Amino acid sequence: MSGAAPTPAGASRVQRLALLAGLLLVVWLGLNLFASILLPFVAAAGIAYFLDPLAGRLTGWGLPRGLAALLLVIGLITTTLLFALLLYPLIVSQLGILIARLPAYAHDLQLWATAQVSRLQAELGPGYVNARLRDLVGSQAGAMLSFLAGAVSRVIGGGFALFNVLSLLIVTPIIAFYLLRDWPGILTRLDSWLPRRYAEVLRAQAREVDRILSAWLRGQALCSLILGLFYAGALTAVGLDLGLIVGFMSGVISFIPYVGTISGAVSSIALAFAQFPNWHGVALVGSVFVAGNLLESYVIYPRFLGDRVELPAAWVIFALFAGGAAFGFVGVLLAVPVAATLGVLIRFWLRRYLASPLYLDPPPPARSLPPR
Repeated sequence: MSGAAPTPAGASRVQRLALLAGLLLVVWLGLNLFASILLPFVAAAGIAYFLDPLAGRLTGWGLPRGLAALLLVIGLITTTLLFALLLYPLIVSQLGILIARLPAYAHDLQLWATAQVSRLQAELGPGYVNARLRDLVGSQAGAMLSFLAGAVSRVIGGGFALFNVLSLLIVTPIIAFYLLRDWPGILTRLDSWLPRRYAEVLRAQAREVDRILSAWLRGQALCSLILGLFYAGALTAVGLDLGLIVGFMSGVISFIPYVGTISGAVSSIALAFAQFPNWHGVALVGSVFVAGNLLESYVIYPRFLGDRVELPAAWVIFALFAGGAAFGFVGVLLAVPVAATLGVLIRFWLRRYLASPLYLDPPPPARSLPPR
C-alpha cells in the first residue's frame, strides 16, 4: 500500500473559463455597486503606482519602506498645497471675472445669433427664415450662457460637492500611503495567486502592461503639466482676461488626445472676440495655440512619450468616453489601465493566432478537372 499523496487532477478548460468568467463578473458587479465610493481608492491606487519607483529608489538607499512612503505622500501633499496657494488668488479673481461677465457674454451672443439669422433671412427670404425663428434663436443663445452661469455658481457654492471634494482630499492621501507602503507585498501576494500553469505567461503580459502604462501615465502627466503652464502663462501674457483658467484647463484636458487643444483654442478665441476690439488680440491668442501644438508635437510628446506608448489616440479617446459613460469619473480613471491591458492581451492573442495552425494551414489543393 503506497503512502504517496494523490496527484490532483488537472483543471479542465471549462473550469478555467468558469474561473475567468467569475472574476470578470465580480469586477463588473463591484464597479456597478460601489462606483459612487470608489473614487478615493482608485485615485490612491494611481498615486501609489505613480510613486512606487521613487519609493523603491529610497528603499534602496536604506530608508524603510513605510518611511519612504510617508515622505513621498507628504511631499506630494505639500507640493499640491503650495501650487494651490500660489494660484488660488488668481483663480478666484478670474472666476469672479467670469461670473460677472457671463450676462454680458450672453447678451453679445444673443445679438450675434439674431444678426446671423437676420442675414440668412435677407439672403434666403422670409419663406425660409421668419421673425419668430429669429427671436427664438436669439433668446435660446442667451439662455445657454445664463444656464452656464447658474451651473458655475451652483458648483462653486454647492455644499455637498464641497463635502465630497474635502473627503476626497482627506481620504485619498491616507489610502495612498498604505497602498504605497504595502505595494511590494501586494504584488507578491497577487503573484502567489497566479495559476502555476500560466504564471510565466501572465507575468510577461503584466510586465508589458506595466511598461506601457507607466510610460503613458508618467509621460502624459508631465506633458499635461508643461502644456498647462505654457498655455496659462502665454494667454495671460497676451492679455486674455481668463487666460489662466482656460490655459491651465486646456493643458490638464490634453490627456485626452486633441480634445484639450481644440476645446482650449475654441474657448480662448471666443473670449478674445468678446474682449478685444480688433483682430490683433484674436490673432495673438490663436498663435498661442499654434505654438503650443507645435511644442506638443515636436518637443514634449517625443521627449516624454515617443514610441514607448503603444496606445493609439483613437483607442484612448474611445476608452475614456466608454469608461465615463459606464462608470462616471471612476470609469475615466480606470479607462487607460483597462485600455493598456486589453491592447497587450489583443497583441498577445494575435501573435498566438498568427503562429497557430488556424492561420498557417495552407488551403487545400485545387482538384484538377478530368480531361474531356
